[in-house]
Amino acid sequence: MNIALSRSDADKTANARGFLGRYQAIRDTLGDHGARDAAADWLSRHGLPRRTEEAWRYTDLRRLWDADRADAAAMPPAQAASMLAELTQAAGLDESWPRLVFVDGVLSAALSRRPDLVACDGLGRASEAAPDHPILALNTMLAADGASLRVADGVDAGRMLLITLGSGGGLHLRHRLVLEPGASLTLLEIAAGTGNYVNDGVIEIDVRERARLNHVRVQQDGPDSVSLSQVRVTVAGRGSYDGFNLALGAALARHEVRARLEGEYGIVHVNGAQLLSGTQIADLTSAIIHAAPHCSSRQTVKNVLTGKARGVFQGKIVVDRIAQKTDGYQMNQALLLSEEAEIDSKPELEIFADDVKCSHGATAGALDGEQLFYMRSRGVPEAAAREILVRAFLDDALGLVEDERARDVLERAVARWWDSPR
Repeated sequence: MNIALSRSDADKTANARGFLGRYQAIRDTLGDHGARDAAADWLSRHGLPRRTEEAWRYTDLRRLWDADRADAAAMPPAQAASMLAELTQAAGLDESWPRLVFVDGVLSAALSRRPDLVACDGLGRASEAAPDHPILALNTMLAADGASLRVADGVDAGRMLLITLGSGGGLHLRHRLVLEPGASLTLLEIAAGTGNYVNDGVIEIDVRERARLNHVRVQQDGPDSVSLSQVRVTVAGRGSYDGFNLALGAALARHEVRARLEGEYGIVHVNGAQLLSGTQIADLTSAIIHAAPHCSSRQTVKNVLTGKARGVFQGKIVVDRIAQKTDGYQMNQALLLSEEAEIDSKPELEIFADDVKCSHGATAGALDGEQLFYMRSRGVPEAAAREILVRAFLDDALGLVEDERARDVLERAVARWWDSPR
């Protein structure tokens, strides 16, 4: 495939030129040319987003397109095994959990332990649907590996891990997960690494009638990396998607959830916490579409920001005309631990039905000086008092994770973040 650009197109899409060139170089080694070529054509016409676009005004992707990661060396197997062991030990995970481990964008059979109750039907394949989003297009064009997972009717598949380790280059993983009617699963994703790399992962999730998915994600990518993740989920009647994203790592991160409630009495939760320091930027963006009556959605996002870090929350609830009796709620709260930290919050409601209950809110502030004084006056050291108040602030969000083992993983990660030098 040869991509010809006019001068105006070339100017507009210069930030995607390196990725387009990379695709041309490896195209013959990849399958699904129809979907990939469509994605390449989309990027050649639209480019990667700039801050002049409303949806990206708070998140500057120049770090992504200015860096060339095409020729990075793969992580040695011994290093990958050591990183995985350290990661699972720190998270308190035992060997009984089934797991799929991807190293620098490729499945590692040696480090994986395939689940018994979740069917793994080869690689995740790019959707044939035309791309409608820059990160989806980038992933569709370059994804070379991923997992296609399915839980059968009525099966409780327990828990499984989906782990991504990165050290360099591009990690463009494409996953697909289908929960058949009445099925259930707790999926714990962990992304970690070291070095300068791009982790651009997409997971497409189909929650069918009465099925239930608990989806917990811990993003602790390397401090020099760029993390761009997208979850695209559809929920059928009486189905439930309960998602939580904990953002700790990467120099620049954006986690985006696009959820669609397609059957009556469906439930979507898109909760999370962003703990940032230094000059980190993390963006949690969501779009929850209520396309059926009697559905509910909940979103609680907490931010703890130090140094010159910036947190971003952009949450949208869209209620179609047919979606009467909708119950939608959003809350974004930020705790600013330095004067130079920044939070940008943009909750939105688009309501076309007339019998709904929807609300949103946002707060930002520093630690309560009176509470700090009270604790210190009773002999609690300042560092310990600050930690107690921060953990109390986060408890409302972490407590929304129903699976106790997954919640323990989150609490351990928060404790390590607080104890690390900043």
